[in-house]
Amino acid sequence: MVVPAGKTPRELKSLSDIDDQEGLRFQLPVIMFYRKLFCCGRKGAARVIRYGLGEALVHYYPLAVSLREGLNRKLRVDCSGEGILLVESEADVSLKELGDKILPPCPYMREFLLDAPGSQGILGCPLLLVQVTRLRCGGFVFAARMNHTICDSLGLVQFVSMVGEIARGASVSQFPVWQRELFSSRDPPRITCAHHEYETEHCQRET
Repeated sequence: MVVPAGKTPRELKSLSDIDDQEGLRFQLPVIMFYRKLFCCGRKGAARVIRYGLGEALVHYYPLAVSLREGLNRKLRVDCSGEGILLVESEADVSLKELGDKILPPCPYMREFLLDAPGSQGILGCPLLLVQVTRLRCGGFVFAARMNHTICDSLGLVQFVSMVGEIARGASVSQFPVWQRELFSSRDPPRITCAHHEYETEHCQRET
């Protein structure tokens, strides 16, 4: 497990009605391949990524949690700081040997993104699983699987970008903003704008 490197708020957050859809209750996988990094060595990639994850989770602390189900199956984010799953592995293969098979759909997704125990569920499970696989050539594979209710592909890219910036020692270029309450329906519903495009027009026919 990788936990946030600093103190984070202990709170419950609600998902928006857009995120809290039944059709989004699945896990979103992503896989990236990297050539040899001379700056950190073959075994150093996992170490610097672990460091970057811990620092990034201070800002993305709603990822280091699990989901709880409330009234009417409404999902809530239990910000407990319990952390994310990180798997480190090695593969006796090089990027050159993998060839075009690194292109989607990658046939080695199961090998580079294991189903770690406790990682497959939606409720009460870590929201993010990361696997770093060192290759024989010195390159590595970064694979992740994230709960789609908490993050889409763009959000995952932003998170991974922050991890990379921190791991390289660069300044963070973009910080996350949590304002999902703006996309929740009012209770009870209230109409505040006139939508004339939905009004029915009555045509009078001459007789």
